[in-house]
Amino acid sequence: MPSPDSMEQVFPQIDLVRQEIGKIIVGHRNVVDGVLIALLAGGHVLLEGVPGLGKTTLLRTLSRALQLKYSRIQFTPDLMPADIVGSLMMETDERGTKSLRFQPGPIFAHLVLADEINRATPKTQSALLEAMQERQVTSGNTSHELEEPFLVMATQNPLEMEGTYPLPEAQLDRFLMKILVGYPSRAELETIVERTMAAEQPQIHRVVDREQILNIRRAARQVLVAPHVRDFPTQLVLATQPERAESHPLATRYIRYGSSPRGAQALVQSGRVMALMRGRWNTSIEDLKALSLPCLRHRIILNFDAHAEGKTADAILSEILATLPVSAVAK
Repeated sequence: MPSPDSMEQVFPQIDLVRQEIGKIIVGHRNVVDGVLIALLAGGHVLLEGVPGLGKTTLLRTLSRALQLKYSRIQFTPDLMPADIVGSLMMETDERGTKSLRFQPGPIFAHLVLADEINRATPKTQSALLEAMQERQVTSGNTSHELEEPFLVMATQNPLEMEGTYPLPEAQLDRFLMKILVGYPSRAELETIVERTMAAEQPQIHRVVDREQILNIRRAARQVLVAPHVRDFPTQLVLATQPERAESHPLATRYIRYGSSPRGAQALVQSGRVMALMRGRWNTSIEDLKALSLPCLRHRIILNFDAHAEGKTADAILSEILATLPVSAVAK
């Protein structure tokens, strides 16, 4: 169990980051917390919403508050994989000798914004796979490590919009969470307009540095997960898999492919960080329930019947959560 001194250090640091982001980002508490959870859990996050909701501004503000290297990649149909990871360049020295040198791409940063990721072709989207999973980039026969912390925050336009390509399932599964970004409320919109009219824009100050972020990560790995809490993500993931004996009736009827084991891992990793953000050193089932939709909505594939009847992944997961037997989560 971590010491009380470490508690007093971790909690204020997380709150300071929230406060700095709040100077620029109005509302969207669930989005801000989701990105922070992904960063502290060592995962990546996919944000989906129409343009103009502050998704790009959020990561830029976070990089300034943490003083981490920030990189933005604008995904377009003509973007090539080498434009993301880098390429080998031919160089000639003063003697005329030619040699190859690796020129790092924009993926070599702590916080990488993959803006409108679903406007690029699937081949280019897949260029992120190795970096997101292995934390390295391979060029030729050489692998280049990416410095921690490393977070990819991808923004995605709704698939109904023109000029979009669906993300491959393998890539979706590598995102720790998928968060839906909605429109601001009336009060939030009025605040946004007031800030736009202000003579000076708020200044963002560095409140936490890279080493402190890595320390909070290490602290999150010490958060306790009791056996009955650990059993919850296992039972929930099994309930989404239609071919299992533990499958929920809704999964059998509407889900083509259920969540992979990464879904259970994501729930545990995210739940530990959420417990830490809520001031506890132990994870609760309520923490995991609160994160179930963001962690699993992009990991289940619906069948034709679900689309025909207008069912969504969120609606199906919510009903599974509401009807999951008590014995399955509290033994």
